[in-house]
Amino acid sequence: MSIAAGILLFFLTVIGMEAFAYAAHRWVMHGFGWFLHESHHRARHGNWELNDLYAAIFAVPSFVLLLGGMQLGWWPGFAWIGAGIAAYGAIYFGFHDVIVHKRIPTRYLPKSKYMKRIVQAHRLHHVVETKEGNVSFGFLVAPKPEDLKAELKQRSRAGVRAPVKPRALKSQTTESWAFGE
Repeated sequence: MSIAAGILLFFLTVIGMEAFAYAAHRWVMHGFGWFLHESHHRARHGNWELNDLYAAIFAVPSFVLLLGGMQLGWWPGFAWIGAGIAAYGAIYFGFHDVIVHKRIPTRYLPKSKYMKRIVQAHRLHHVVETKEGNVSFGFLVAPKPEDLKAELKQRSRAGVRAPVKPRALKSQTTESWAFGE
């Protein structure tokens, strides 16, 4: 396989992973896999939550494809696909765990319209504590926050956590930040 074809396959995999992540988030994590994902919609106590097991689960195909494509004599394209899955995982970690949930302290503040949009869409997703009634399941592609707010309002805010009076700007709840309250 040529390098150019491999790089193309890599980027197509990264792009395709957004569709996979959307489907997995909407129908697995908010479906039969809620028993793990529910911990992510609750306050975290400590460094880890049950939802973190999804990172290990989704890393397995990447690892197997990289191993097969590079060491076991499988079609070389599998290595590029495995690398694309791993790259999406790294992008996801940086966006979701570092930027949005601040699991690693950073001074980064979203400034571009795109980053503000996807951060706010993800925070709007988290204002719902229940398995049903959520909005915005993607990670790198998100609807406009205004559309998400309208959708939540149309549902009479079913499942939305109760607002908490903020002590300081830094400690505002997701809902107060997301709804501009």
